[in-house]
Amino acid sequence: MKQRLLRSVALAAVLAPGLAMANVSPLDVVQPVAEYKIYVSEKLQQLVADTKTFTEAVKAGDTEKAKSLFGSTRMSYESVEPIAELFSDLDASIDSRADDHEQAEKDPGFIGFHKIEHGLFAENSTKGLEPVADKLMADVTDLEKRISDLALPPEKVVGGAAALMEEVAATKISGEEDRYSGTDLWDFKANTDGSKKIFDLVRPLIEKDDAAFVEKVDTSFNTVDTTLAKYKAGEGYEHYSKLTDEDRKVLAANVNTLAEDLSTLRGKLGLN
Repeated sequence: MKQRLLRSVALAAVLAPGLAMANVSPLDVVQPVAEYKIYVSEKLQQLVADTKTFTEAVKAGDTEKAKSLFGSTRMSYESVEPIAELFSDLDASIDSRADDHEQAEKDPGFIGFHKIEHGLFAENSTKGLEPVADKLMADVTDLEKRISDLALPPEKVVGGAAALMEEVAATKISGEEDRYSGTDLWDFKANTDGSKKIFDLVRPLIEKDDAAFVEKVDTSFNTVDTTLAKYKAGEGYEHYSKLTDEDRKVLAANVNTLAEDLSTLRGKLGLN
């Protein structure tokens, strides 16, 4: 399987525009992108398994169990979100928010994780959520299959490191993503881990020529991780409402610094 991934990613790398940096050739990105494809595949396998357990709880009417699984179930999706977004139809179905729909929570097109989240946490009920759970399970399974057949574009992979953190800084820090459950910190941790995986895979291509940049990014990742660790609660995280405005400002500043560092990554690898 790994050799097949290497061949498919090699083709994508050779065909991708913009791979013209003096110290990085198209073939240099083959191995890290292939390794990332394996990482994505593993995350999606976990997502399918976790979503199955989660949706079974929803369909069984076990509101408390479903609530307890919501934050952790979404982490695999959040860690590879830039790749999941390559399939906009599935991303909208799986992860759209009420704001994306004309009638908000009452819109029939509002489905997926956040529709179930609204039912569980805002209405404290699983009533009417069985078909939504079935659709979510089908969409997650479809996503895994589609991505397994996809040669990942190198520029999308590398750009994903910054994209994950930029989205946190731009929209998620307000708490709008998981507004009913308050599980935002679970998402932030998954976004950070997914971003760091990409950076770690391309690190060897940068470190030899720009060790100072690598050290700076490492420091930024450590700062974000240390900040998030302050809000650990058991195996998960505190409800996002427990963070003060000052807490959110500090977290936003740290995430912004990291996002700015990572925004130069594609350019350093000649992928702009």
